[in-house]
Amino acid sequence: MLSWSINLFRIRGIQLSLHFSFFLLLGYAAWEGFWDEGLNGLLWSSILLISFFTCVVLHELGHSLMAKYFGIQVRRILLMPIGGMAEFETIPKEPYKELWITVAGPAVNAVIACFLIPFFWGSGSLVSLDNTNSFAGLMRSLLAANIIMGLFNLIPVFPMDGGRILRALLAFKLPYVRATFFAASLGKVLALIAVCSVVFFPGYIPFLSPNPVITVILFSFIFFAGESEYRYILRREKEERYIKTLIEQNRAIIDTLATSTEEPPFL
Repeated sequence: MLSWSINLFRIRGIQLSLHFSFFLLLGYAAWEGFWDEGLNGLLWSSILLISFFTCVVLHELGHSLMAKYFGIQVRRILLMPIGGMAEFETIPKEPYKELWITVAGPAVNAVIACFLIPFFWGSGSLVSLDNTNSFAGLMRSLLAANIIMGLFNLIPVFPMDGGRILRALLAFKLPYVRATFFAASLGKVLALIAVCSVVFFPGYIPFLSPNPVITVILFSFIFFAGESEYRYILRREKEERYIKTLIEQNRAIIDTLATSTEEPPFL
């Protein structure tokens, strides 16, 4: 289903793609704005959504450009209704690389928020998700969105940024596969708690309640994505171990032949 997308353009050589389901979200946001305040509401709701996902692209670019700095190729950045996803050619096994690559995303949100805060310093409503259909209201909404996006991504739910940071920190002391197992297991538990909280205790956790449907879809996706990546890491580790064993066996055979003193047979 991730292949159901269209390519938009490239940024620093990185392909930006848009999943077709994104148009459903855009249409929903436009309809909500039109229903509330007519054409003016439709316009501002669409601008707010596009501006928010521009920040999502910048967040993913933070990951991607740091990955390219470490020599890791980035296939594309895919935008979906639940957020963005940078697709790398490979996942770095060195914990310090993963740590820098992961932290770069929330750091971008922190920079954007710091840039927006001076516009509202001393305001009575510094952070608000309510769009007041004005430039100031748009900036307030983007400020709130970047603060929430940055902090939300730091929740240790693998494979979100917080879960990857946890895996990187564990990998400094544990084998990579073991670190992935612990991070993915904790991520699945927290994802289940989030889904159950939204379904059975709506409104109990404020930042999960604005759109419960999107929240359930998001954490369900995170649950299965975390398990999928763990299985990929496990499979890659087994393949690397198998290849290493073959190389060692062949090297042993070559060394044996090289040191053999027997004369080759005459044909």
